[in-house]
Amino acid sequence: MPMKLAAQAVPAARPTPAVTPAASPRAHPALWVPSLYFAMGMPMTAVTAMSAVMYKNLGLSNSEIALYTGSMYLPWVIKPLWSPVVEMFRTKKFFVLSMELVMAATLGGVAASLPLPGYLRWTITLFWLTGFASATQDIAADGVYISAMSHRQQATYVGVQGVFWNFGRVLATGLLVSLTGSLHGMGLSWARSWMAVMGVLSALMALSFAWHLRVLPSGGRAAGLGGAERASPRAFLDAFASFFAKKSIWTMIAVVYFYRFGEGLIEKIGPLFLLDPRAVGGLGLDNVRLGTVNGTYGTAAFIVGALLGGLFAARLGLRRSLFVLALAANVPHATYLYLSQVRPETLGPIAAAVMIEKLGYGFGSVGHMLYMMQQVAPGPYKTAHYAFATGIMGLCMMSTGMVSGALQEAVGYRSFFVIVIAVSALPLFFAWKAPFPVRDPTS
Repeated sequence: MPMKLAAQAVPAARPTPAVTPAASPRAHPALWVPSLYFAMGMPMTAVTAMSAVMYKNLGLSNSEIALYTGSMYLPWVIKPLWSPVVEMFRTKKFFVLSMELVMAATLGGVAASLPLPGYLRWTITLFWLTGFASATQDIAADGVYISAMSHRQQATYVGVQGVFWNFGRVLATGLLVSLTGSLHGMGLSWARSWMAVMGVLSALMALSFAWHLRVLPSGGRAAGLGGAERASPRAFLDAFASFFAKKSIWTMIAVVYFYRFGEGLIEKIGPLFLLDPRAVGGLGLDNVRLGTVNGTYGTAAFIVGALLGGLFAARLGLRRSLFVLALAANVPHATYLYLSQVRPETLGPIAAAVMIEKLGYGFGSVGHMLYMMQQVAPGPYKTAHYAFATGIMGLCMMSTGMVSGALQEAVGYRSFFVIVIAVSALPLFFAWKAPFPVRDPTS
């Protein structure tokens, strides 16, 4: 399959680019959607979630962990700055493949640097590089997804998309975190245990490159501009200006930013709460049980929720389902307050509470994704505008993640989870007020 589509020369009077999809007999979504989103889930999870557990094992405090790993969301926040490059130069397949090779190298570098005396500096640097590569991969992969799917197909496949993204998360936060606990129990140091796991992730990214080289459609690039026009500063500025010219854009930005506000606070602190000793208010799980409960059971519940949420949204349409989806995403945060108050000593109640929270969030996350795809992204630069929306989402996760550790250390786990429940009123308010400037095609 060609890595680059020929530019389509058109008159300068047509500045509105459409997406040129690739025509390929191997471009059926069943061949590339599962593997593409699996390969997206692994590195992002390694950078934003798995790294927190690793640094906890290596002795860092909650505030340090939240600050360092929360700031690693920056690539997903600022990726709109280079998303027009992905939109206008080469094919989206080219960027997906290039970034998968880069991530194979950087994750291998994390593995190699862990036994070194200055591991913290090196691993943070390499995680940042992995984050920038992963964010670029997100832009290109989402561009392929949006270009190849009708709105109804997006609603149908969004559950599959979420399932396989979360299979990547299950592998990273479930099986591989559990593996570090098993290796440590066999006598390896935490550094050596995590070295082995990061090596596995590096190899998996290399395998993803090999598979997508064969089956991934090119995804096209912006058509309607000649090569010189495509590279011009005017084209870059138009991608940004057309985004902010959308009807009701500032309210849509608020919807996108606040939808995951409570989850942004819990994402870093939840696993640390499960790991921390009971003497400091945690539940005292080890890595093996954390990987099983939070990574495997929790993510499996998320997958079920995402599938059900996709079916629910496809049946009712986004306009009628968004507020219900937002309720499902935010109300179950109360399970962490329950755990901090009751502090069960057996694994069953802990696993059940985590699964309820993840099930609800999986169900509700569909509304967030579809709102960005169907209301924020449509327009001349779908890929770039969807990247802008996910960048805003990333800003929420970055800002809440960075402060979550210091907030938790200041007030304790129980009060922290009370605060999470209180601020979850914000996403519900904005979901209720969400504008729909683009007609909902499934309603």
